[in-house]
Amino acid sequence: MTISSMPNGVVHFALEDGVGTITLDRPESLNSMNDDLMQDLSSALSVVEEDENVRVVVITGNGRGFCSGADLNNAADPGQTMTNVTPAFSPGDFFNPALKALHHCPVPTIARINGVAAGGGLGIALACDITIAVRSTFFVATFGPRLGIVPDMGSTWSLPRRTGRARAMGMAMLGDRISAEQAAQWGLIWKCVDDEELDAEVGAATETLKRTSPDAMVRIRQSIDGASTAGFVDQLGVEMEHQAVLIPRNMTEGAQAFLEKRDPEFDGTRK
Repeated sequence: MTISSMPNGVVHFALEDGVGTITLDRPESLNSMNDDLMQDLSSALSVVEEDENVRVVVITGNGRGFCSGADLNNAADPGQTMTNVTPAFSPGDFFNPALKALHHCPVPTIARINGVAAGGGLGIALACDITIAVRSTFFVATFGPRLGIVPDMGSTWSLPRRTGRARAMGMAMLGDRISAEQAAQWGLIWKCVDDEELDAEVGAATETLKRTSPDAMVRIRQSIDGASTAGFVDQLGVEMEHQAVLIPRNMTEGAQAFLEKRDPEFDGTRK
């Protein structure tokens, strides 16, 4: 395993057997987001972009939480201005680029939710392809009722796509805590597992995904994300465009592996 700290020292990246693990490391504040952390998250995702040995990415938090949202220490000071308390809207935007990089990651992504995912932390969790959470945690959109702002970090895009309009509106406007079990029932996350089973469940998912074709996984993401605004016939065309690339690249190996009753061995081609 190789482990490296990003420039600001509050995000770490580890690579082992094709699995890249990105750990948010501000445990004293439940891994709350500030410029340093978001810069480091972007840096870690740049490592993934450049290193084709990475076949799947896991994002998690150090300590008791996944991510408690934005660090609000400066925002509580009435002498601060909009520019320097909300980096996501400032010219030195470090928040949105990190979310864009995560959304466009060239390999499949898993959010390993080991504790609370609140505010912008919810946005990070939902920007991943697969979200697996411990039963003891919860999800909460704190933006509207607590802060008087609109949900950001992609939450207004992710929430209705995962849960439907009614539940997205309720979460965003009322700010109720949603248990991991309820989140799984709603389709907000993929799975809720007992706390002691988290590593095994994430490990099983990474074992599957690191053997897959990264290009196929990214094209699956793109196809599903675009389907809500496409007509049925248009979506048939989108699928065939992807198949025109993937069938010549992967189908022979997949069919042979099926007939030989073994796992396929796809290469790491990303595009």
